[in-house]
Amino acid sequence: MTQTDENTTVVIVGGGVAGLALGTFLLRSGIPCVILEKHSREYVENRQRAGALDARGVLMLNDWGVGEAVEGPSHADDDAPMPLIVDGEKRAWNMEDYEDAEGAFVPQQVLVRNLIRIFLRDGGDLRFEAGDIALDGLDSERPVVRYRAAAGASTTIGCEIVAGSDGYHGVSRTAIPEGVLRCHTHEFGYAWLTVMTEVPADPLAVMAVHARGFAAQITRGPNASRAYLQCPVTDTVGDWPDERIWTELGTRFGAPVQPGPIVSKQVVPLRGVVFSPMRYGRLYLLGDAAHLISPMSAEGMSLALHDAEVLARAVVQQVEKDDPGLLESYSDTCLTHTWERQAAAIQMTDTMHDSGDSSYRGEFLKQVARANLETLLRGESGTS
Repeated sequence: MTQTDENTTVVIVGGGVAGLALGTFLLRSGIPCVILEKHSREYVENRQRAGALDARGVLMLNDWGVGEAVEGPSHADDDAPMPLIVDGEKRAWNMEDYEDAEGAFVPQQVLVRNLIRIFLRDGGDLRFEAGDIALDGLDSERPVVRYRAAAGASTTIGCEIVAGSDGYHGVSRTAIPEGVLRCHTHEFGYAWLTVMTEVPADPLAVMAVHARGFAAQITRGPNASRAYLQCPVTDTVGDWPDERIWTELGTRFGAPVQPGPIVSKQVVPLRGVVFSPMRYGRLYLLGDAAHLISPMSAEGMSLALHDAEVLARAVVQQVEKDDPGLLESYSDTCLTHTWERQAAAIQMTDTMHDSGDSSYRGEFLKQVARANLETLLRGESGTS
């Protein structure tokens, strides 16, 4: 038996949205847990990521008593929450099916910052700069997690459950023996040039469909936004000097765009990834450690919250009732939801990209996508 320095019920590896939400839910249920995050608090709180949360995610946080974690205007606050410019004309979404849905634009760093504050305020155990994290005994009754603290000391924590929420490149998934997981991947065939700017977004989010490709500008806070330009997967950052970026955004939006400082650029091929099962022994994967979804769907944070709540309720049932039923069905429950969201994400991504530039998938699919697009939009067009 491995001698442990500490013991707890759940060790959560990764302090992003999924890990922090899970830790918060467990803490509010009276279940001991430790969150290990390899980066510093400053890094985590300022890491710029996606900024949308669906209505279910907002409702979930309210149900757990942490609605304060969400900042930013809700979709319902704007007459046209996310304008779409089609071939230079401003169009409006058909919102009849979404009148009661109140999601929120909330930059991920804001949500993370708030969840950290809430977790620590409530007495949570969150350890930043935890290096060399290693998971052992995952298929045993009592797994252990080893890590090196910022001060250099090595610590071993014994636990009942390990939650792997450390992202796509984290150590949790790689701790699973080879041959256990199946990786399902869909490549869309094009990329986004993602550009972090020190330019505020007004409105908070706008997208464009154009013959030259998809474009968008999404808020990342009061003085920052991220711009997106559809481009070939073979493009490099060197192909996109600053002047070309602002000019291309203006062309696709049908009007000049206010330029400003560009902080970073990256070419990101669009794809969807799902790993199954989302469980191995006492290890449960959640968030990006288990799946990636097209950023067009703006579902990444919402999927992470869904996984966190399912796992939290499963752990509560195990601890309070000695009933492992929800833990045993965790993977199936989350995968069912994940595939539903992947299906919707693929449909939306294809619609928004194929309906503009036909050079990727041909004129036939462009016309199909344009027909699908029209069902999502109101009939009128124009600048008002």
